[in-house]
Amino acid sequence: MKVGVPNLACGNFLSVMKIIQKAGGKAELVQRPSDLNGFDKFIIAGVGAFDRGMASLNEDGWTDVMNELVLERKMPVLGICLGMQLMCQGSEEGSQKGLGWVQGHVRRIPLPSGSQIKIPHMGWNTVKILRPNELIPSDQGEQRFYFVHSYHAVCENISDVLATTHHGSDVTAAFGVGNILGVQFHPEKSHRFGLALMKRFVEMPC
Repeated sequence: MKVGVPNLACGNFLSVMKIIQKAGGKAELVQRPSDLNGFDKFIIAGVGAFDRGMASLNEDGWTDVMNELVLERKMPVLGICLGMQLMCQGSEEGSQKGLGWVQGHVRRIPLPSGSQIKIPHMGWNTVKILRPNELIPSDQGEQRFYFVHSYHAVCENISDVLATTHHGSDVTAAFGVGNILGVQFHPEKSHRFGLALMKRFVEMPC
């Protein structure tokens, strides 16, 4: 499978491309939005602030092309960390409208009153599978991934949530709506668990 990684102003692309290739996919950094048409699927990888990420998509011409590929042609897409959050309708971290592919908003991780737990949530954590899915199967035993985030997606439809993790409260670790998939953690930093997940994404039928 040929997997495109758009060259946005907010990404960690080299490590993402390496894990795609290690998982058996053909990864390519995509410089122009129109070039996404030549791929089987693509990954929105991002770190940093929500508004900066959306500005990169909008100002560089990615949004219209991605909307056509994802919403009309149903091309599989995976959002990683900020890339997942950009798929939502918006974020309390900023004022820009999100892509709106998933019904929900990005909220700061809620902590119990008086909690000593720190934000951002940083480090390894296990995930709890909420419904059967191809990305993170429930028959693989305990699965741990590497997280670095202060915000998470709050889905309007609980059925869109594939998995949660616990950091003071339950937060969304992964969601899925048809061909649209997102993970809050970093598969490219999650060793064998991340490699297995990326392999499943690469091998998903288009």
